[in-house]
Amino acid sequence: MIHSLFFLNESGDVIIEKHYRGLVNRSICDYFWDEVAKVANVSEVSPILITPKFYLIHIQRNGIYFLATMQQEVPPLLVIDFLQRMFDVFQEYFNTVSESSLKENFTSVYQLLDEMMDNGLPFTTEPNILREMIKPPNIITNVLQGVTGASNMNEVLPDGTLSNIPWRKMGVKYTTNEIFFDIIEEIDCIVDTNGMVSSSEVHGEIQTNSRLTGMPDLTLSFNNPTMMDDVAFHPCVRFSRWEHDKVLSFVPPDGQFKLMNYRVKGQIQTPIYVKPQITYSETGGRVNVMVGSKSGGSSMNKTIEGVVIILPFPKAILSATLSANIGSVQYDEISKVCKWSIGKLPKDKTPNLTGSIQRQQGVALPDGSPSLSAEFKIMMYTASGIKVDSLACNERYKPYKGVRSITKAGKFQIRS
Repeated sequence: MIHSLFFLNESGDVIIEKHYRGLVNRSICDYFWDEVAKVANVSEVSPILITPKFYLIHIQRNGIYFLATMQQEVPPLLVIDFLQRMFDVFQEYFNTVSESSLKENFTSVYQLLDEMMDNGLPFTTEPNILREMIKPPNIITNVLQGVTGASNMNEVLPDGTLSNIPWRKMGVKYTTNEIFFDIIEEIDCIVDTNGMVSSSEVHGEIQTNSRLTGMPDLTLSFNNPTMMDDVAFHPCVRFSRWEHDKVLSFVPPDGQFKLMNYRVKGQIQTPIYVKPQITYSETGGRVNVMVGSKSGGSSMNKTIEGVVIILPFPKAILSATLSANIGSVQYDEISKVCKWSIGKLPKDKTPNLTGSIQRQQGVALPDGSPSLSAEFKIMMYTASGIKVDSLACNERYKPYKGVRSITKAGKFQIRS
């Protein structure tokens, strides 16, 4: 399986290295960094690289490269999923994953790497169990460790590690039994020059916060589960029940966890419209962009927040004079990118961006107009229409169920 793990910063320096099956020289990272140096964008680097002796698989998060080395062929998605799970655990422990946070919590990082993998094989990756074994660092524990030299490792194994439900500890008690579901969806969409949606899909996930007493066995049903494709579940979910009945049957971990991921394909009605008009002349050009909420959809009565329009210009553009009736406009002379921050989309007024651009003399006109990208967020709304229908529990108490939905823009592009 995995021989070694290397964490690299944006300069290619090794921050952390962990070896499970013999020592692997750091020079193996040079193969990877040579590939990074060849591309303008790190997303263009293949996640799987082959060297004379090793296979290299990596993910990149927050400017940190998590690199795994293998000597034999392994399922690549298994390694990528483990690296992602490792990143999620670090984020839960340290709040943010960066070069400074990894260095400041050097000891905790190595303790987690020891518990999460055994001899190169994934072992304990459930955050709830890891928190029972290794206490998350804070100011008090850091001071105590510095003064007394005490370890933040628990000497007793958590109760759940020896049961057939390792993600939940025994004897959990709450005075108020409640469970909360956050349905978070992102819209990936391409809108053509006529304002029609040429392709669209929704990527969703359900984040859960469970505060239930005992060992509850829950059954969660949705209003239209057949819409969900490419589902991926937390290990607590019984997949056979989903295949036969399209319901989620599970014993939840205690605390916060991701219950599932899904994707909804097909034509999705976009909650906003963007109408760009960009024309070029011999000396420059004109820019006119209008943004508004679409009427007639289920999002019509919802407030659209955090609206940002990104408008990139060709390199031949010398300068741009742009203004908007709502929000603020920032233009970067170096990258030739305009950022229009609208904020909350008003109901009674249509945001409008206008202005002129100047281009270099003697340079050919651009072949095509640039593609804009949009960012936005809508609370208590799902683009797919998926809702939680009911929740059943086998315990004597009836838990309180809270459901919140958020829809955000993913790769939302508008062609001009």
